[in-house]
Amino acid sequence: MQRAQIAIQQELAAFEEYFKNAMKSNASSLLDRIMRYIVKRKGKQMRPMFVLLSAKLGGSINESTYRAAALVELLHTATLVHDDVVDEAQERRGFFSINALWKNKIAVLVGDYLLSKGLLLSLNNNDYSILQTLSAAVQQMSEGELLQMEKARNLNLNEQIYYDIIKGKTASLLASSCKAGALTTFGNNADAVENMRQFGELVGMAFQIKDDLFDYGTADVGKPTGNDIREKKATLPLIYTLNNCDKHLRKQLIYIIKNENEQPEKVQYVIEKVVASGGITYATEKMERFRDDALHILHQFPRSEVREALEDLVRYTTDRAY
Repeated sequence: MQRAQIAIQQELAAFEEYFKNAMKSNASSLLDRIMRYIVKRKGKQMRPMFVLLSAKLGGSINESTYRAAALVELLHTATLVHDDVVDEAQERRGFFSINALWKNKIAVLVGDYLLSKGLLLSLNNNDYSILQTLSAAVQQMSEGELLQMEKARNLNLNEQIYYDIIKGKTASLLASSCKAGALTTFGNNADAVENMRQFGELVGMAFQIKDDLFDYGTADVGKPTGNDIREKKATLPLIYTLNNCDKHLRKQLIYIIKNENEQPEKVQYVIEKVVASGGITYATEKMERFRDDALHILHQFPRSEVREALEDLVRYTTDRAY
């Protein structure tokens, strides 16, 4: 990711200042204190980086680009705050979550505030096409999460449904990030904008599969290993295993996931069987295929420092250790 950061080093610094100002509240000292806390514990800012690099691929980054990047980060942060409430999570990126420090009611209101700030940022500057793009992403993210919850009740074993879920809950925001950035510099080149949207969607698919693979590893990635199994989320490694193992093991694994998913030794047993059955290998191959398809689209654009930076960022999504 270093090449990507270097390629937009000045723009990232300008964005961080822009984002900090976009979050300020003059109405409540409590809200302003929480906003400063959120800025302080910001993540890797991958989505704003995709916005900025997608824009720079088509021309010079401008004020509209910074607003698009800020909107993406505001929406993303709002969803994380709300997710922590839903999941009853006490930590986020090694820090206490908003709901852990200020309780659920305030956390929900903070998420609503961030969402409204993003909407107003676009509306006040007539960025209607960008707002429409990101609003559609929020809808798809909600639909993806709800579909996952619905399928968790009966343990989804359909690989296509899994792809539908991650396309909504994760890939839609990355797709919209790339499209939003492209809209600010590619002008009326609708084909280029659509190519960048497709590129972002494929990267998002690879990104989520990588996240799901972490659940079967040993690295400290901010959530316990086996967490998806405990929540009865059938991700790609498990779906492959259940659809390709013998009937006895399939029945045994399903029983554990449905009835013994709170027992650490049972969860570990499922993980070991998924690894032994080739579920990790299969999911890794699928992840790499999505990555390569994204790079194929990217390589349709002329070679440049920005294109190489985007390729570096794409490879980071699948090679990262956390």
